[in-house]
Amino acid sequence: MVNYEVDPSLVAALVPRGTELDRWSGHCYVSIVAFEFLNTRLRGIPIPFYSNFSEVNLRFYVRREAGSELRRGVVFVREIVPRRAVAMLARLLYNEPYIALPMRSELRTDARLGASYAWRLAGRWHSLAAEAPPPRTRPPDGSLEQFIAEHYWGYTRQRDGTTLEYHVTHPPWSVTPAATYQVDADLVATYGSGVASALRQPASVLLADGSQVSVSAPCPV
Repeated sequence: MVNYEVDPSLVAALVPRGTELDRWSGHCYVSIVAFEFLNTRLRGIPIPFYSNFSEVNLRFYVRREAGSELRRGVVFVREIVPRRAVAMLARLLYNEPYIALPMRSELRTDARLGASYAWRLAGRWHSLAAEAPPPRTRPPDGSLEQFIAEHYWGYTRQRDGTTLEYHVTHPPWSVTPAATYQVDADLVATYGSGVASALRQPASVLLADGSQVSVSAPCPV
């Protein structure tokens, strides 16, 4: 999770109807999040040849009041996966901004924790990498790390301007700040000239455990 503080005006036009920007200590953040889908199932059914794959996405944070409940969620600017069928299905079911590009990844969980992800675009490989010593721990309540890791709803704007909402369920993740990291990527080419043009120095870089995750069917807001 590579996290950047940005001017709220950069993402204001992307906020789905019915939600508002979520901030940490008054500051607006966007994140590049790279992870592995493992043993993926659609409505409980495994899909042959499509169970394991990588994703690298750019997201920002919103919230919505639903009665007495405050729902804190994410909005994706773009999501990259290596399989066209996965991208097509995600666009069909959720209207999420998926694209398919060649990708590769490497994970390490020995004496030092490490992860690297790469995608091929415009004739070159772009990559993210991070490394940290164990152990990972639950982030303190109210911390930036908790803010980044614990948003449990997704929101996506539809073509007619309405908003879909879906629930992402997983136990809280343990995280650790990266001891070293590298962002060797043209982020403007990858994510467009709007938000990505402001992504220079990360405010933080985290490695997270991950876990079993379930994503609900989308519902209109």
